[in-house]
Amino acid sequence: MVREYHKWNSSCLGREMELLVFGHAGVPVVVFPTSGGRFYEFEDRGMIEALAGKINAGHVQVYCVDSVDMESWYNRAVPPRWRIARHVQFEDYVIREVVSLVRLKNGDPYLVSLGCSFGGYHAVNIALRRPDLFTGFLSMSGAFDLEKFLQGYYDQDCYFNLPTHYLPNLTDPWFFERYRRNTYVLGTGWDDQCLGQNQNLDRVMSAKGIPHKLYTWDSYNAHDWPTWKRMVQEYL
Repeated sequence: MVREYHKWNSSCLGREMELLVFGHAGVPVVVFPTSGGRFYEFEDRGMIEALAGKINAGHVQVYCVDSVDMESWYNRAVPPRWRIARHVQFEDYVIREVVSLVRLKNGDPYLVSLGCSFGGYHAVNIALRRPDLFTGFLSMSGAFDLEKFLQGYYDQDCYFNLPTHYLPNLTDPWFFERYRRNTYVLGTGWDDQCLGQNQNLDRVMSAKGIPHKLYTWDSYNAHDWPTWKRMVQEYL
């Protein structure tokens, strides 16, 4: 399996960022780590091994990015305004720098975002905000109730980075034309701590006529890597 390590100084974030690339061809998949996770988490947790067949066959090429969640959403040492601002900088990094690398290396017309737990939020949010770049998402046990991280603070950046807030009011046909062409999958489980959050996003997307699938697994300890390994094999 082709495995590449990349590191550069991000102009968007003002610091060095690292990522791993697995595979030589196929649909590019940008993977976001869980809360506080690193760019090597997906590999360490056996997810790359679970996808080895598809990666080696050239069906998918996986880009595992690093996280700045501890500098943004989880950073209680700074005011909420800076937390959301840092998140916006991170999304700019992914769009301007990571996607640029993807397009330099991979000419496939599709691009999928993927994440588990808090990474699921990132995967869903960036794909819904930029449906012209990301043609699909796979969120497994995604966490979408992020207001608690803002401690009552709210501004335009908060609004436009909380899918359950901006989707109900969205009317721009530019988005819906692209949503209808894309593929969106939410995976969760009956004992998943984020089950209700996924069901709520499912209702919001259904109300707006956004095509998607919600799969609720009848499995023990759904919010954990063994279930996510099976999900990623099933849906990616």
